[in-house]
Amino acid sequence: MRRINRREFITRTAGTIAATVGLRQPFGVADTSGAPLPAASVRCALGKSGLSCTRLGVGTGTRAWNKNSEQIRQGRETFLKTLTHAYERGIRYYDLSDSYGSHEYLRDAMAEAGMKREDLFILTKSRATTAAEIQADLDRMRQEVNTDYFDVVLLHCLTTGDWPEQMAGCMDALSGAQQKGIIKAKGVSCHHLHALQAAAKHDWVDILLGRINPYGTHMDGTQEEIKSVLGEARANGKGVIGMKILGEGKHAAERETCLKFAMSLECIDAFTIGFLNAGELDDIIHIMDRTASG
Repeated sequence: MRRINRREFITRTAGTIAATVGLRQPFGVADTSGAPLPAASVRCALGKSGLSCTRLGVGTGTRAWNKNSEQIRQGRETFLKTLTHAYERGIRYYDLSDSYGSHEYLRDAMAEAGMKREDLFILTKSRATTAAEIQADLDRMRQEVNTDYFDVVLLHCLTTGDWPEQMAGCMDALSGAQQKGIIKAKGVSCHHLHALQAAAKHDWVDILLGRINPYGTHMDGTQEEIKSVLGEARANGKGVIGMKILGEGKHAAERETCLKFAMSLECIDAFTIGFLNAGELDDIIHIMDRTASG
């Protein structure tokens, strides 16, 4: 599948789906048609990394910590159904983290749905602070997902502007893993404006995960500050992925506004949203289609 940029994605998707968009379903009611819808499943290039992912990613860490999350709390059957349903609808980007406890769930979903590893974009994150810790994490996490490699591994939840100095050992270890083919790209997930600003400028960063939505909820600065920093990152050739698009679920009722906002942004390539069930996923897919079709 040919990779496209954000502007071409909006233009082409609008023409492709104008005649196929259906009525909005209630939030949480699954669409069983199984037909991939292009607004969510189109592949988008991630800066100069050489990688692409589907426009929409499946988040697995809503209100997550200590290997638990809202997704896990829904029960194993529901979580696996959400992951496999996403694959059936054409989504190929899965957003994981060691702290979410979601690795084994994706492993089982891959086996259950017969997912082809080469078709997937698997991003995970580590809270390691030393080279030895992150090397051990890479070995363990690959076993947990049953994969030889990750598409992206991020240093997770960075909160200070001096993280390049503090995390130098981890950075060197990830660079080595990239050279060995254990990971295809590396980067950071930021939870503070200063950390985000440092990431936008740093040559080491291939992929940047930043928080953005139209309400400023769980963001690291004002709208203009975040747009400016993420735009700088894209201009510097980094793949930029948005998160907290619905403000960690706080703005679920305003999800159409949130999605229109995210899809209009020039400063991100793709975005990830956490879903509690297959119906929530389908609702977001339909809104994306309507938005892209104008």
